[in-house]
Amino acid sequence: MSVHAEGDLWVFGYGSLMWRTGFDYLERRQARLIGAHRALCVYSFIHRGTPEKPGLVLGLDRGGACRGVAFRVAAEKAHETLAYLQERELVTKVYKDATRPVDLLDGHEERVRALCFLVDRSHQQYAGGLSLEEQLHHVRQGHGRSGANPEYVLETVKHMRELGIADSALEWLAERL
Repeated sequence: MSVHAEGDLWVFGYGSLMWRTGFDYLERRQARLIGAHRALCVYSFIHRGTPEKPGLVLGLDRGGACRGVAFRVAAEKAHETLAYLQERELVTKVYKDATRPVDLLDGHEERVRALCFLVDRSHQQYAGGLSLEEQLHHVRQGHGRSGANPEYVLETVKHMRELGIADSALEWLAERL
């Protein structure tokens, strides 16, 4: 396993972290996480919806693989970055933070350990198994502290396309938004 300077923090982004990072980083590299896949499987009660009209956001659900972005954060910024990410991602505890091996995909075979946010399937906000029509309904109605849910999906799809990442379900949703 390859690591850079002692104490640097790697963070894996697969959704809005790819386009609304919110923290300083030294490098941003395409990456792949094995053992979890990107899914629109989290009811959003705060950022992109409310408990009365939940939106849907992405989670890393078990199984498969996920292409995204790995960010390297300088050791001296690691504590403040972790605090920021915990406030942003763990507000309702639907995600569990974990460190997982991530392969960097820029032509150099390199593996780093990165902070990832995995969905908790036992949480009330877990929305795995919804049909695409049900997902579309929730995305269309969702609006929360961070804005409209359709914007979240469209921005994520736009950035995935820029990285050459295909996801047929998200593309289907984007076409209808």
